[in-house]
Amino acid sequence: MGIVEDRDDHREALSSLIAATDGFRLAGVFRSMEDAIANIAGDLPDVLLVDLGLPGMSGIEGIRLLKERYPKLGTVAVTVFNDDARIFDALCAGASGYLLKKTPAEKLLDGIREVTQGGAPMSPEVARKVIALFHKFRPPAQAEHDLTPHEVRLLRLLVAGHSYRTAAVQLGVTVHTVSFHLRQIYVKLQVHSKSEAVAKALQRGLV
Repeated sequence: MGIVEDRDDHREALSSLIAATDGFRLAGVFRSMEDAIANIAGDLPDVLLVDLGLPGMSGIEGIRLLKERYPKLGTVAVTVFNDDARIFDALCAGASGYLLKKTPAEKLLDGIREVTQGGAPMSPEVARKVIALFHKFRPPAQAEHDLTPHEVRLLRLLVAGHSYRTAAVQLGVTVHTVSFHLRQIYVKLQVHSKSEAVAKALQRGLV
């Protein structure tokens, strides 16, 4: 087990819970995503609990980077936020589950066990939102151009007039990450600029 949490009281409570539970071993405790990314390889846990509202790199961007490096790592968002945008972005980034910090201790432990068994634990209100999001954003039977949900969301922001910087703020990522995803969009849409990508997205009804 690993924990990424900047607040001392939450970090200590989670650490104590894990340490006191049979069958769990605390592999690492980190105050930031930067700290986790730099040191987690030394003792890679099966499951990493990640706060989303972290100073510096956000938990969402950290989950995305860690899943790219360690595909088998289970990551669970443990946060106070239950808005659609953060839930959507965390799951698209690769989170294996999404639990609210008010989740009772036993339910949290059950969620961790569920991840190790291939499950995707979610707080009840989060699960309801995920179902609603699925109904709202369900892709067509054959997704054109193979755009990922994250790429479609970035395209929507660009169509709405956002710059790289403001789009990065909305997505909770860096400008560098936005540029990376935009390059992937250019390749998939066979365009060479932001304006061409926006025009094609509108013409094809992709957003």
